[in-house]
Amino acid sequence: QVQLEESGGALVQPGESLRLSCVASVSIDSLNPMGWYRQAPENERELVAASTRNGLTHYADSVKDRFTISRDSANNMLYLQMNSLKAEDAAVYYCKARQESRDYWGRGTQVTVSS
Repeated sequence: QVQLEESGGALVQPGESLRLSCVASVSIDSLNPMGWYRQAPENERELVAASTRNGLTHYADSVKDRFTISRDSANNMLYLQMNSLKAEDAAVYYCKARQESRDYWGRGTQVTVSS
């Protein structure tokens, strides 16, 4: 059983930065891929960024050049650095990981972007 726990969500103003963290209960080297998703009220959950074990990354068009996903294998952490935040980035952000064809989700962390 893999447990994922997100943290780092907060209320920020447009243009500010935020870093989300996701800690896994197992070695993240066994998780492939890992990713961040988000869900705003009345919207479907959408992929924000994904990272594979061999270093490949993928970003939604809406966050390219602003967000960066990264892994820290030593600490079993997944990060999402979010820069130049916009009002439309506000959502609950979820960490997701796959292990042996099974997907695991964290409970999410709230990001609010408002002036």
